[in-house]
Amino acid sequence: MTTKKQTQKIPRKTEKNESETIRHMTQVSLSGNAALSAFKLFAGIFGHSGAMISDAIHSLSDVLTTLIAWVGVKMSQKEADADHPYGHERLECVASLALGAVLLATGLAVGKAGLQKIFSGETLAVPGAIALAAAVVSILAKEGMYHYTLYHAKRINSSAFIADAWHHRSDALSSVGSLIGIGGAMLGFPVLDSVASVVICVFIVKVAYDILKDAVTGMLDTSCGVSYEQKLSDYIAGQEGVVCVDVLHSRRFANKVYIDLEIEVDGERRLTEAHAVAEQIHTNVERDFPDIKHIMIHVNPAKSAGEETMGMI
Repeated sequence: MTTKKQTQKIPRKTEKNESETIRHMTQVSLSGNAALSAFKLFAGIFGHSGAMISDAIHSLSDVLTTLIAWVGVKMSQKEADADHPYGHERLECVASLALGAVLLATGLAVGKAGLQKIFSGETLAVPGAIALAAAVVSILAKEGMYHYTLYHAKRINSSAFIADAWHHRSDALSSVGSLIGIGGAMLGFPVLDSVASVVICVFIVKVAYDILKDAVTGMLDTSCGVSYEQKLSDYIAGQEGVVCVDVLHSRRFANKVYIDLEIEVDGERRLTEAHAVAEQIHTNVERDFPDIKHIMIHVNPAKSAGEETMGMI
C-alpha cells in the first residue's frame, strides 16, 4: 500500500508575513547598496584609491544580485500547476546560480584590474583620507546588512536570500581588505592599495564558489545526509503501529525535502488500519519536520514469528 502527503497551501497569514519580510529585505539591500556604491565610488575617485573603486563595483553588483534573489524567490512561491506538479522551488536555485555567476565575474574583473596595476610599473597615487573613511563606513554598514538579511532569510528558509546575506558579508570582508590596503598605502606603501584589490577578488570568488556549489546541490536531488535520515528514521520507528523502518531515502528539492519511505506494520491488521498508521505518520512528520514538502509511504506486512522461523530453516 502506498500513500502520499498532499501539498498544503501555506496559511494566508504566513504568506503575507513572508511577502512582507521579502519586501523589507529587498528594500534594505537595494537602498543600502545603492547609497554605499555611490559613496565608495566618489571616495575612490576623489581619494585616488583603486581598492575603493573595486569595492564600489562589488557593492554595485550587490544591487543586481539582490534583484536576482528577489525575482527567484517570488517565482519559486508560485503554486504547483499541471506543468509543474511539484511546485517551482527550484527557480530559487536558478536565481542563486545567476547570483553566483555575477559574483564570480565581478571578482575576476576586480582581481585582473589589481594585478594590472601592480605589474604595470607606473607610479601609484597615495589614497586620501576620504577613501579610508569610506572603508570604515562600508565595513559597519555591510556587516549590519549581513546580520539583518541572514536572520530574516533563515526565518523564511530562503536559499537565495541566505546567499545574498553572505554576499553582504563578503563585501564587509573586502572592505576590511580595502581598509588595510588604503591604510598601508597612506603609510608609504602605495602598492598595497592594488594588493587590496586582489584580496577583494579572492573574497568575492570564494563566496561565488560557495553559492554556486549550494545551488547545484539543491538542483541535483542530493541526499539530506546520514544524520538527518537517521533522525527521521528513529522518529518514524517510534510511531504507534510501526514495527520497523525498511527503507528511507531523502532528497533535497531546492529548500524543501522529499522522502521515500517503506515501513512494516502488523500483517494481520486490516488495510484500513494499516492506512491509518501511514496517515498518522504523515500528520506527525509534517508537524515536526516542516522542511519536508512531500512524503511517499509504502506499507509492508511484518513477518510473524512463525514465518521468520520457517525462513531460517
